[in-house]
Amino acid sequence: MSPSSLGLSIVIPAFNEELRLPATLERIAAYLKTSRRDAEVLVVDDGSKDRTAAVAESFRDKIPTLRVVPNGVNRGKGYSVRHGVQEARGQIVLFTDADLSAPIEEADKLIDALKTHNCAVAIGSRAVDRSLITVHESPLREFAGIIFNKLVRTILWLPFVDTQCGFKAFNRERCRIIFEQQTIERFGFDPELLYLARHHGLRAVEIPVRWGHSPATKVSMLHDSLLMFLDVFKIRGNSLLGRYARKA
Repeated sequence: MSPSSLGLSIVIPAFNEELRLPATLERIAAYLKTSRRDAEVLVVDDGSKDRTAAVAESFRDKIPTLRVVPNGVNRGKGYSVRHGVQEARGQIVLFTDADLSAPIEEADKLIDALKTHNCAVAIGSRAVDRSLITVHESPLREFAGIIFNKLVRTILWLPFVDTQCGFKAFNRERCRIIFEQQTIERFGFDPELLYLARHHGLRAVEIPVRWGHSPATKVSMLHDSLLMFLDVFKIRGNSLLGRYARKA
């Protein structure tokens, strides 16, 4: 399979994920075998201090197109996703959390949406159909998520009811500019990507997906939530200051 023939790149940002990666990569390997997709898997090692890279490399026999992309030092999930997309070769790039909170089989919904809706971005959503949630977050986390999305809708004029689900697919070539202009490197990067897509006239569609909360989530309720709130205003400021230049 030549690099140019790849239809799909699956990007997995990973920081100290040696314990969760094996189950995730096993499931992805099974999905690729069943779906027969011409795909590659990129595990972006975000400066892990454990055996994340070695564990990922051990799956090369089951996923021959697997690559480990090192960040060198810890830069954050947003940087890792951008790095992975920039290294990807597939026509479609999908990023997913290392715990597969959204089952990898749900990728079919996003890939089909890109084609049937003729859009550049398809985002997985927990809020469009909450009956698909298999394991809920705590009431406090769910409430914080609702408030955050209301802020995003108000400040950034985005129509989505769930910007933070870690399961999104992009037409790589059409979306190249939004990753080139992405500035936020940690958990607040999702609204920036969606804002940039709208800013550049790239259509995005929100698709309900199955999802289950992982108790081992690395998003801090207090610290990371505060930074994400501040990032929303940073995005708006970047726009007002002309930092997201449109290409001719």
